[in-house]
Amino acid sequence: MTMQQTPLLLWRLLDRGAWITPNEEIVSATNSGSHRLTYAEAATRARQLASALKEHGIGIGDRVGSFMWNHHRHFEMYQAVPSMGAVLHTLNIRLGPKDLEYIINHGNARVIVVDDDLLPLLEPLAPRLPSVELYIVSSESGEWDTTITGAIGYEDFIRRGADDFSWPELDENAPLGLCYTSGTTGNPKGAMYTHRSTYLHTMAEAMTDTMGMSGTDTVFGIVPMFHAMCWGLPYTATMLGAKQVYPSRFMQPERLLDLMAAEAVTLACGVPTIWQGVRNAVEAEPDRWDLSNLERVLCGGSAPPASLLRWYWDVLGVEMIQAWGMTETNPLAVVSRRIAKRAHRQLSIDEQFANVRKTGLLEPGLEIEIVDDDFKPLPHDGTSFGELLIKGPWIASEYHADSQPDKFRDGWLLTGDVARIDPEQYLIITDRSKDLIKSGGEWISSVDIENHICALSGVLQAAVVAQPHPKWDERPVALVVKSAAGGLTEDDVMRHCAESFAKWQLPDEVLFVDQLALTSTGKLDKKVIRGDLSDQGYLLPDLR
Repeated sequence: MTMQQTPLLLWRLLDRGAWITPNEEIVSATNSGSHRLTYAEAATRARQLASALKEHGIGIGDRVGSFMWNHHRHFEMYQAVPSMGAVLHTLNIRLGPKDLEYIINHGNARVIVVDDDLLPLLEPLAPRLPSVELYIVSSESGEWDTTITGAIGYEDFIRRGADDFSWPELDENAPLGLCYTSGTTGNPKGAMYTHRSTYLHTMAEAMTDTMGMSGTDTVFGIVPMFHAMCWGLPYTATMLGAKQVYPSRFMQPERLLDLMAAEAVTLACGVPTIWQGVRNAVEAEPDRWDLSNLERVLCGGSAPPASLLRWYWDVLGVEMIQAWGMTETNPLAVVSRRIAKRAHRQLSIDEQFANVRKTGLLEPGLEIEIVDDDFKPLPHDGTSFGELLIKGPWIASEYHADSQPDKFRDGWLLTGDVARIDPEQYLIITDRSKDLIKSGGEWISSVDIENHICALSGVLQAAVVAQPHPKWDERPVALVVKSAAGGLTEDDVMRHCAESFAKWQLPDEVLFVDQLALTSTGKLDKKVIRGDLSDQGYLLPDLR
């Protein structure tokens, strides 16, 4: 029997939400409260936007940039631009002007849709962006002004379009999204997502053992829409017809908690700094918010401390799902859940959380391997560690217009992460290869020490970085941000570390700081942290 070869086009999934749940809501935070839009209304507006873009001259494969917060208009772009065959070029609003200018020009964006409060970030760059021919301004109030010539308001623009616009048939390997890395080493690099890759990722993300999203959920997308396609959440939620909630620019923990309580959120997704801030707010006012509907939170971007994982379960009864991925993995690839196998039901809570602390199990359809310096596979024994490789139908095989042969080999993406794989096939990421510390010929994992320090009461954040040493090559230094009530001393931190690490692995010094540098995606920026220590003339005790 011959089966139909229907192209895997994203709009076939996205249209389902408005079809099965036309009256379900997409809710966005606003200055005065919230904006509410039904799936049916959003689908109509997405077609108007696509039609107006086509009338402007945007065709198959053309880039349409978004420079926006998380809200309903950005959601409309997520549906309209890929479905019409163009490419959604998400622009990171937290990047500096140099990287932002590079990304827009390298991606060759023809149109940029921008929130009015972000215009001051784009206006100085506009004369140096030759490919951009139109700026469309999204404004909550409808009152905006700009120095950019020819800019038009979002609502005025989509009124030009027809609400019965038909999505075209395309090659399933046609591009739909262009996302760039944060550029911590060299220029940012672009990963081009295709209809096929995103279709398959969307299906995998909805699986029970991934995050178990369903049409019964209320999904809170806190992770920025400009970061790795919001981890694919808008697409999976739309396919299922789930209620969606977006915070716009209101990222304060109290405002996030207000939304979670008011909208009866069941699944919320964000980076560890978000979840630490939420924890602090709840601990300060434990009776203020009703979070009885919240079932699980997805935490990605960097590994959450074990203490944070356990707090959400012990205090709120909420499962924190740890997820790992990269811009290049479209983006989620590995997930760690409390009970991931039938046999785990027999484990104690402490044993279950020992598994949750691991990076997780691979999503179906992907392959991983760890290799040594000669590219030879290493045993999955939980102790051998090497560079992590990954491949599969939603993993990048090259960068957009940027040859990086050292990143791709024999169909594998070389992640730059150092990892172990245990006999149960759990992935355990040890560190970024550039962040490992080599002391006296032995490797020290900065991540392991950081996570251990973060489990100490009174610690808000911790970073461990290498500093040069004349005898040992490199030695670790810990930088710690105390919580508001933290009365910690260096001896407290060192005694805590000595409980789990050998003497040679312990930091040579603990420095207390007010804040730690973060990347535009909320991860510790080790490059900046190391540079700051050097610029400040810091010396290890043995070098003083």
